Amino acid sequence: MQVPAPFEYERATSVDHALALLERHGPEARVIAGGHSLLPMMKLRLARPEMLIDINDLSDLDYIKIDSGEIAVGAMTRHVSILDSALLAEHYSIFREAEKVIADPIVRNRGTIGGSFCQADPSEDLSAVGAALRATMVIRSSSGTRTVAARDFHDGPYQTLVGPAEMLVEIRFPIRPGSGSAYEKVERRAGDWAIAAAGTFVRLDGDTVADCGIGLTAVGVEHFACGAAEDFLRGKQATADNIAAAGQICHDAADPQADQRGPVDYKRHLARELVTRALTRSAARARGEKV
Repeated sequence: MQVPAPFEYERATSVDHALALLERHGPEARVIAGGHSLLPMMKLRLARPEMLIDINDLSDLDYIKIDSGEIAVGAMTRHVSILDSALLAEHYSIFREAEKVIADPIVRNRGTIGGSFCQADPSEDLSAVGAALRATMVIRSSSGTRTVAARDFHDGPYQTLVGPAEMLVEIRFPIRPGSGSAYEKVERRAGDWAIAAAGTFVRLDGDTVADCGIGLTAVGVEHFACGAAEDFLRGKQATADNIAAAGQICHDAADPQADQRGPVDYKRHLARELVTRALTRSAARARGEKV
């Protein structure tokens, strides 16, 4: 039987209380909400926190709303709420498509968006969504709040810029009228970690790409994004050839690891194909087509 190393536990009653506990216990403390990523790592003793701070009572961090022209999502918002959100679906189809392929209903009922981002797993789906949409992460400490671009938030596998006495409290997504978005994923079985996945958005001016975002997960691109492909596509016609060329740039930028999910060349192939499919559907939605 796999059991975690011994640890202390306390349930936070507010964000300020959670931050005070983090300050008191130092870098060996971890916050826990859904726990679907942290607890398995603790059982394998890959993570050995000395203190767990339970933040499940922080309902003030559970919301999806429009604020100052952006969609603000509280860090304690559950996956199921994101999946069912009419507001998110209205502006970005990518959320519903990504959430449908994240784990299973049991995990989606308990797991949180903040936990997904902070776990920083190289195969995590919402990190690719955040990178594609160029989200902003709101981080709070006892001295105030600071913001970090989603593309700068991850400092390596299982590492983020959240400090020992800080918490991620909100994720903000710019609203882009007239854009379309999509998510594509290949997995070994339903609900599994991605072999490769791609999330994109496209905003058109006529049939010219005025703006776009490309997020990738599980294929080793830096910060879950492929800026070179975005730069290539902006200002060009949203033709099949140009979209395919952007997919090829993602293929070339990918640096995946061979593992039980597949060899390197297969994952690079998927990066190209999934980006091409996601961009094609995003552009079609930006034109108002139903896909």
